[in-house]
This record gives sequence, C-alpha cells and structure tokens, in this order.
Amino acid sequence: PLSLQVQPPDPSSIRVLRGHQLPVTCLVISPDDRFIFSASKDGSLIKCKWEVESGKRLCVVPGGKKGTEERHMGHASHVLCMAISSDGKYLATGDRNKLIMIWDAATCKRLYIFTGHHDAVSGLSFRKGTHQLYSASHDRCVKVWNAAENAYVETLFGHQDVITGLDSLSRECCVTAGGRDGTVRLWKIPEESQLVFYGHQGSIDCIQLINEEHMVSGADDGSVALWGLTKKKPLALARQAHSTQDAQGLQQPYWISAVAALRNSDLLATGSHSGSVKLWKCDEGFRKLEPLWDIPLVGFVNSLKFSATGDFLVAGLGQEHRLGRWWRLKEAKNSICIIPLKRRAAAPNLDAPDSS
Repeated sequence: PLSLQVQPPDPSSIRVLRGHQLPVTCLVISPDDRFIFSASKDGSLIKCKWEVESGKRLCVVPGGKKGTEERHMGHASHVLCMAISSDGKYLATGDRNKLIMIWDAATCKRLYIFTGHHDAVSGLSFRKGTHQLYSASHDRCVKVWNAAENAYVETLFGHQDVITGLDSLSRECCVTAGGRDGTVRLWKIPEESQLVFYGHQGSIDCIQLINEEHMVSGADDGSVALWGLTKKKPLALARQAHSTQDAQGLQQPYWISAVAALRNSDLLATGSHSGSVKLWKCDEGFRKLEPLWDIPLVGFVNSLKFSATGDFLVAGLGQEHRLGRWWRLKEAKNSICIIPLKRRAAAPNLDAPDSS
C-alpha cells in the first residue's frame, strides 16, 4: 500500500504561491502534473495558471462586472469549481452566477459559455478519456455537456437540496454530494437512474471518487465517510475527523471542507479550518480509516488535489470558506500550497538469507 511509503511532510518544504487577493475557492492540476489552475472569490483575478516547478504565474484571466461576461474574457462572480479534461485540452470553470465557461487550457483563451443552470454552479468533472462534462448546481440538478462540441446533452434530477460537489472517473456515471438532504448519489447516465447513499448527519460538503468502486465524502458535522458503490451505508466513518473547537461554550466539530483521494491508491487527504490538512490510510478493503499525519496549514482548506503521480498535494487556502462568509480567519493567507510527498526507500527484504 502506498500510504505506508509516504513520509510525514516537512512543513518547511511546503511552497506557498501568492497572487490571489481573496480566498482560493478551487483548483485543478494538469494531467501531466506541470501546471496548477486556480480560482478565487476575487473579481479581478478570476483564474490563474501556475507552473508547478518554478511557482511562476503563467497567465491570469481578469474578471469583469456582472452582466459583462460576453464582452470580457472572465467570470463576473465567484468561481466555485473547476475541472480539466484528462487529455489536458479543456478547462471548465463554474461560477455563482449560473455560468460554466470552457477554456483552452494551453492558451487560457475562452472557447464557450454554457448556460442552463438556474443557480450557482458548484461542481464540475470531465469523464475520464472523453470531453463529456458533468456539472452540478445549487439548483439541485446535474447536467451533462459535450465540451468539444459546445453542446448540452441532458439534465438529471433527484437531490432535495443544493448539490455541493461532484466527481467522475472513466465510467459513464458521476457521484454528487447533496448538502443538507444528507445523501450522496451515484448517477448512471445511460440508464438515467441513481443510487442513493445515507451516512452523514450534517450537510455533505465535498466528495471524491477513490477508484471506480469506492468514494470518500466529508460533511460539516466533522465526519469523513468511505463508501463502496454497492452499499447504501458507509464502509467506514471517521467522526470529528479534525477534532472539535469551542464555539459559544459548545464543542463543535471542525467542518470538513475538502477531501482528496490519490486515485487507485489507499491514500486520502482531508481539509478543514482546524489548522491542518490530514492524510489518511484506507485499510482492510476500505473498511477502516486510519489517520497518518497532520500537515500544518492555517486557513480554510477550500480545495485539495493530489498530483497524478502522488509526488505532491496541492491545497487552496482562504480566510473564508469557499461558499460563504460565516467568519474569517485573519491570520490565514489566501494562497496555494504545494506539499511535497516524499516516499520512503524500499524496505530491506527481511526474508533474504543472512549474509553475515
């Protein structure tokens, strides 16, 4: 298992990329691990492209005032989510103003605007190996698009509350987190059917597929859940995963604001505003969640992504939560943190004959 090879990250090795004036809301890493795209609540600096190796900012797409989206290149409201196609060609961004924009990832030029959602766009994911794009919104529905052909395909209904996150892999299906309706859903696109999963107490804020059979989700009740796509209840549930804080004399769990899985491995990461990102190991056929290390990071962790190779983890940080302004952490820096994940050298073979 990969989790046993990863060493505790050295806090001094974390690289911090500054450039967003306001909280970073979302980010993606290009499939070749060379670039990071990020977005924030900042109207003027909507979208940045960064080079991982140098930390240089390669391109910035300015935003505009609301209603000027057609004239300007960028969004005119908070960008809440983004996705990149598995060939690295298309980047999709979704905003609070119901719009999805499709970009050429190499040049940062805008190609299309998709309209059709009736509320904030909160989740985006390209189906792996295709240009099929899934979107989720606070309007409670999931839409399917074809980014290469600038085409709308269909709309799927089912959630009873705002959808807060969405993910997909190679199969023609996607998974969503349904906020306060307390459900995680698996949408089978060709059959137009859905499976409903129950397990969190609070509002489910984030979700990610680990592989084609398992997923992880996090909620504002502080819990992290591991799911198998064939079981309606979690295979494992870590309560108060980021411990608790004192709020008006009550012990409240820290919300889980971001989850990430290193695809097809047993390594997970979770973020909150508890002062650290946590790494976890999925054990025994995804039936157990074991904490590995804490990586100190101050601020709301609004987005987490592992690089494809698993050599680094990227966190998008803000003084505020990506969806609201409930409170601010003044000491936090609105930034992107690149956390290197070093591997242990291969363990010596203890079964080898004794050479002494």
